Amino acid sequence: MPAQTSAESPLPVRTVARMIGDYIARLGRVWIEGQVTELRQRPGSATVFLVLRDPVANVSLPMSCNRAVLGTVVPPLADGARVVVDAKPDFWLQQGRLTLTAFEIRPVGVGELLARLERLKAQLTAEGLFAAERKKRLPFLPRTVGLICGRESAAERDVVETARRRWPGVAFRIKEVAVQGGLAVEQVTDALRALDRDPDVDVIVIARGGGSTEDLLPFSDESLVRAVAAAATPVVSAIGHEPDSPLLDHVADVRAATPTDAGRRVVPDVGEELARVHGLLDRATRVVRHRHDAEQRWLAQVRQRPSLAAPDRALGERTADVVRLRARADRCVRTAYESAVASLAHASAQVRALSPQATLDRGYAVVQRREDDAVVRDPAEAPDGTALRLRVAGGEVPARSGL
Repeated sequence: MPAQTSAESPLPVRTVARMIGDYIARLGRVWIEGQVTELRQRPGSATVFLVLRDPVANVSLPMSCNRAVLGTVVPPLADGARVVVDAKPDFWLQQGRLTLTAFEIRPVGVGELLARLERLKAQLTAEGLFAAERKKRLPFLPRTVGLICGRESAAERDVVETARRRWPGVAFRIKEVAVQGGLAVEQVTDALRALDRDPDVDVIVIARGGGSTEDLLPFSDESLVRAVAAAATPVVSAIGHEPDSPLLDHVADVRAATPTDAGRRVVPDVGEELARVHGLLDRATRVVRHRHDAEQRWLAQVRQRPSLAAPDRALGERTADVVRLRARADRCVRTAYESAVASLAHASAQVRALSPQATLDRGYAVVQRREDDAVVRDPAEAPDGTALRLRVAGGEVPARSGL
């Protein structure tokens, strides 16, 4: 039952500590799995101290055991080893500290570790952390390369020397960390996050030389794998040698077979790039020259055309055409004029032939009544005594009918 307390009736620290100890004592002995770190064996002491760490949750508890218990572990226990422990939790009232007392320690075999890694790999694959579409492309020429490696390690030398041999101006930001043992996962993860936050770092390389399966276990740790998947900066994995394949290789954006291969992948080769530039310049020069020669040939062909070789020839031909057309126009106008004159003369002759004057000239006369100038065509139209006018070729003659 929970203790009944209030601000007016609080419990002393010793009472609360004793209650916590009672709660923990009820747990009894339990089997615990973890990773051994900070193993300390003092000469002459019967007690061995170590820390049992959870590699995923980054939680650890201090533990102690009798030296005889440690002596039964085969192979001998070392930092970074995975173990299962039969232990009893104890709460020390004076220090307010929780510790574990181990009665039996069993190393986790390599086969079991590999089986667990396969199960973890299947889980992360199902979550999509290893999918190709989520991987980021490396920059062509990074401003700064972040490098996570062991202290004064051959992996650091291989990456840096290879990269600077290919591109002498490349800058590095190096984080030296533990790359095996109990502190490796935490330090590598912290270094990764620090470099990922650095705005100048364009690519991060995690490098380590070869090692046994146990040595490379930190690079298959779930927390580290998830940290790499969450990084915004492209990550290159260069762990071990070609046959080695920790889970970091699957989640990284690029897997390098070795640290030397990582140095080749993160920067271009200055010699190759200069050769490519010269090759492109040569190609561009050939293209321009070919185009220039083609245009020169086209211009020469155009200049040989008659219109440009003798431009006044066409003008002369057109002048002759104009003269010829003018002469034709003159002939047409003259012919039309003469035809019109002839037609007019013919029409005039016809008009004269049909004119009443021509009739009068032949001796005929036109009789008109004087009063209304009407032409008399019948004697009945001019009774006796009607005043008449006789129109003859030479003029008019007055007359009267019936006389």
